[in-house]
Amino acid sequence: MPQLMVVSMLLFFGLSVPVAVSIGLSSMLGVGFDGQMTWLVIAQQIYASLDKYPLVAVPFFILAGNLMEAGGISERMVDFAKSLVGGMQGGLACACVLTCMIFAAVAGSSVATTFAVGAILIPAMVKVGYPKPFAASLQASAAELGVIIPPSIPMILFAVSTDTSVGELFIAGIGPGILIGLSLMFYVWLYARRHGYGKNDGVGRLALWPALKRAWLALLMPGIILGGIYGGVFTPTEASAVAVVYALIVGIFIYRRLTLKTLSLVLHRSVISTAVIMFVIANAGVFGFLLNRAGVPAALGNWLSLIFSDKYTFLMGINVALFFIGMFIETSASIVVLAPLLLPVAMQFGIDPAHFGVIMVVNLALGMVTPPFGVNLFAACAVANLSMERLVRPLLPFVVTVLISLLIITYVPDLSLFFRDLVYR
Repeated sequence: MPQLMVVSMLLFFGLSVPVAVSIGLSSMLGVGFDGQMTWLVIAQQIYASLDKYPLVAVPFFILAGNLMEAGGISERMVDFAKSLVGGMQGGLACACVLTCMIFAAVAGSSVATTFAVGAILIPAMVKVGYPKPFAASLQASAAELGVIIPPSIPMILFAVSTDTSVGELFIAGIGPGILIGLSLMFYVWLYARRHGYGKNDGVGRLALWPALKRAWLALLMPGIILGGIYGGVFTPTEASAVAVVYALIVGIFIYRRLTLKTLSLVLHRSVISTAVIMFVIANAGVFGFLLNRAGVPAALGNWLSLIFSDKYTFLMGINVALFFIGMFIETSASIVVLAPLLLPVAMQFGIDPAHFGVIMVVNLALGMVTPPFGVNLFAACAVANLSMERLVRPLLPFVVTVLISLLIITYVPDLSLFFRDLVYR
């Protein structure tokens, strides 16, 4: 049965059947050929997959990110980031990365980050002379920080799939997120100096104090969310609702950018995004239940234990596998299917669950910016009005930069666990 399910799922992928539908159809084949289960199992497992309290945070964080974009919060974050780093050569490109880091501390979604920040900064970078493919590639790469710096929807999915603490995963993502952000800023600074771009990046930017006065309410939002979580005021799930309420109040009553028409569009887009993720989770829950019932996790663990002699070779093998998986399979589906299978094996090698969760999320986040199915690439191409083919070449240095950061994250666990141990141990 497991072989039939996996082969049929890959066949459906090859036929361009949507990911969630492919997983669901292969699960139905598994139930049909088992002969010992009723079709009621599918409905039961779909309900069980979605009946998890932390998943409530997913629609709220998606809605919060869309409200920030429509309500003018992201625009003020951009102005503040430009006031900090925009004065140096290459500063506007660095401001793109810095804004994504700030925006990521609330939104939890890389696609939302791409649209919210890219709509402002891609045209701004092109206006001062940066090549449009470079600007779009930078935005797509920096936006993956949206799923690494907490809060993060993929981390919530990993936690739900493996019964890991959401709070521990969130705080474990801070160090890796900062490392990747600084690495990307260093690369774009070198790129700008080498090619002579960004000499006029400081033109028209606000001074630090005026930018801070204009953006302080927007910048207070990440502080409230993360401070509330780690201060014990509210849980990560409750924080998602707080983020929505805060974005509504600021967008409607203070910045006055949210109207009934705008809210209708925001809610429509958020519902569609939420439905897509929940549909994947529901079908993957059935798929995972059937694999567990067939004893696949234990067999996989024994097989990997024979192949890899220690945790260092295991981690390298997992990184290579996840990198290629992320190129072809959507991140949410990869996490909810693979995390329950791989985490027990990782723990056998003495790898901390929070550290492994960060490695998995960072690795699969790379799939969001690599062809052929990188969702960030599609979003950046839409914003910049470019074909994906034009982004491949300028994208390679960004992928290499993140891969180098991933190796550091993988083999220096304290980068992920230092803050976690500080708060939770």
